[in-house]
Amino acid sequence: MQKKLNIKKGDTVMVITGESKGQKGRVLEVDRDKDRAIVEGVNMVSKHTKPNAKAPQGGIIKKEAPVHISNLMLVDPTSGKPTRVGKRLNEKNKLVRYSKKSGEEIK
Repeated sequence: MQKKLNIKKGDTVMVITGESKGQKGRVLEVDRDKDRAIVEGVNMVSKHTKPNAKAPQGGIIKKEAPVHISNLMLVDPTSGKPTRVGKRLNEKNKLVRYSKKSGEEIK
């Protein structure tokens, strides 16, 4: 059985601790097995590449490295500040995520 996480692909998150603290970005990928997520523009690393068909010159490429889920917090859709996430049933009896700060449903 897979772990239930509060963060999904496409969410806007803020880094709450570590080298990239305070940065916001969109989640590009979530690895549920390792509890890590790749966030756009956060935790950039330099990767040295050999020349290949994609990069005939080779060289150094900047790319995002995974960040542990515990270092990320979902951003409230209304206030733009980090918030905890809760789950509740909506009018259609469907389980949805909501912001604990504003009570707003997270799409």
